[in-house]
Amino acid sequence: MTEQITEGTYGRFGVSRLADGICFTFEGEKEQDCAVRIYDKRARADGRMYRDIPVPRDYCVGAVRSICVRGLNPARNDYNYMIDGREVVDPYAGRIVGREKWADIRRCDSGMQVRSGFELAEFDWGEDAHPEIGRSEMVMYKLHVRGFTKDAGNRIRHKGTFAGIQESIAYLKELGITTVELMPSYEFEELMEPEYDEQTIDFSSWSPQAVAGYQMMQQAQREQEKRTPRINYWGYGAGNYFAPKASYAAGTDAAGEFKELVRALHAAGIECVMEFYFDAQENPNYAVEVLRHWVLHYHVDGFHLIAPQRVISGVICDVLLRRSKLFAASFPQEAWDTADRYPHLYVYNDDFLYTARKLINHQDGNLIEFFNQQRKQHPQIGFVNYIANNNGFTLADVFSYVNKHNEANGEDGADGNDWNYSVNCGVEGASRKKKILQQRTQLMKQAMAAVVFAQGVPLILAGDEFGNSQNGNNNAYCQDNRIGWVNWRQKEKNAAYFETVKELLALRRLHPAIRSDKPMQLCDYEAHGLPDLSYHGSQAWSGEIYPSMQALGAAYCGAYAGESQNLYIGWNFSRAKAVLALPKPLDGTQWQIINGDGTINGEQLELPDLGVTVLVTVPDPTVKPKKTGKSKK
Repeated sequence: MTEQITEGTYGRFGVSRLADGICFTFEGEKEQDCAVRIYDKRARADGRMYRDIPVPRDYCVGAVRSICVRGLNPARNDYNYMIDGREVVDPYAGRIVGREKWADIRRCDSGMQVRSGFELAEFDWGEDAHPEIGRSEMVMYKLHVRGFTKDAGNRIRHKGTFAGIQESIAYLKELGITTVELMPSYEFEELMEPEYDEQTIDFSSWSPQAVAGYQMMQQAQREQEKRTPRINYWGYGAGNYFAPKASYAAGTDAAGEFKELVRALHAAGIECVMEFYFDAQENPNYAVEVLRHWVLHYHVDGFHLIAPQRVISGVICDVLLRRSKLFAASFPQEAWDTADRYPHLYVYNDDFLYTARKLINHQDGNLIEFFNQQRKQHPQIGFVNYIANNNGFTLADVFSYVNKHNEANGEDGADGNDWNYSVNCGVEGASRKKKILQQRTQLMKQAMAAVVFAQGVPLILAGDEFGNSQNGNNNAYCQDNRIGWVNWRQKEKNAAYFETVKELLALRRLHPAIRSDKPMQLCDYEAHGLPDLSYHGSQAWSGEIYPSMQALGAAYCGAYAGESQNLYIGWNFSRAKAVLALPKPLDGTQWQIINGDGTINGEQLELPDLGVTVLVTVPDPTVKPKKTGKSKK
């Protein structure tokens, strides 16, 4: 059938279905020769695999070309654009054809052109709605779609896929996760082009045979590198931002599987946040269109933006994204000064990580800085707190390695952060010594408590809840193997630690005073009898706090968060026992330990080395309740 063409609508970039045709809209100057190249999935009678449909120069508004094609069957075709003889993948394509198999090196050998695919299928969202988890209730969990379930140590059926995450929802609920952050899961090219360091060599003293031999060796090396390219496992870099990654699908419908995942997460009360990387050259308007697409078509709840400030400024001003949670390393000043009815901005950077690691590992730590990070909060903007993230050591490796071990990355150790503020507890790497293993576990517990009991939003890197290790690699960007995958065998091996993490998260849920989204004033501004937050050292209510101190207690007045109990968290970062003063509880109550290994001795709390202990006020059984009612005359 011969297609009929008319001028397009210009209303939406990419492809859109009209009543009687398909509309293609893309960027192109009127002076440029433009065409839509249609690929046939079945062999044509003339043996050609494609045909070009020229776009008349008059089909142009500004620098936008638009054409409507009638008689085209999207199920049988793919497409690209031809602009002045150059073939271009549609930057707005909802599906990418040619990357269905992860890291398929045959693409390098064949030179097959990646194509734009049609994504026009309807999806029944039913009664799906954004959970809109409150800031004080959020617990984030960052994962790599492929690496989260790829390892053989789990019972997931569809390993390394969107469907595999859907199978893991019950596990996320068990842990207490409210918000899942996906590392780049839009389309990107995972096969990295080899980079050559061209060196100027003086061949004047070489024989012709030596020169020829050297050049042949260099050529052979390059051919080998082309056949075995390195892998961009994490996916950071320019991408085809409108399409879910095809190789992350268990079947052939990546868009449908991603929508099913989001719908299932929402049904379980879990949000879906996506990580997006935009480089310095990206058009802010395009970035806004990308994020709008994922909100409207995939019901995504928020975005972690790794992008220049001009892109972030454009995104936070968009009214359609006003209720989408937006995470970034920093925000422009106007964001801090604006009082949005629905606060949706979150600072996401390493500030908490460095402060906590330095104190826990005794590397120029500062107790005052630590507690400032613990209570860091803002009326309008939230803070994400973590002590390990994908760009660095896992939590277990923070206490198992002093130095990074990135040899497998092939960059001679030049990659990865050199400032890890980590310790190895006496042995670099794996150890079977019971004392070392116990110390590492205790440090992980203390670090996890620091994250969970901080006032901001806690973030856990997938696998850190049971001691996942990357063998000391702090930049596993190219490790699509057991180094980069979550090792689920560690969950059984470290079962006791895993239960501790669940207990810590349960305590956070149970006691809103810890996680208040209001900044602490350190005074009793509502006259509840206690300050909203107070600190206690060797003496209650008195004594200065010094940066070099190693132990301190933090008391929370529950009434400021609507709960009946007050709380006290005792922290000891020293490798010796510590004694902290307990403030006298209100009349008729007493302190009781609910978590940790501390001991109450009168009006003091005795803490073991590297200990964290949580106490709450409970009724004192020795105090008789006061009688109420009228007395008899």
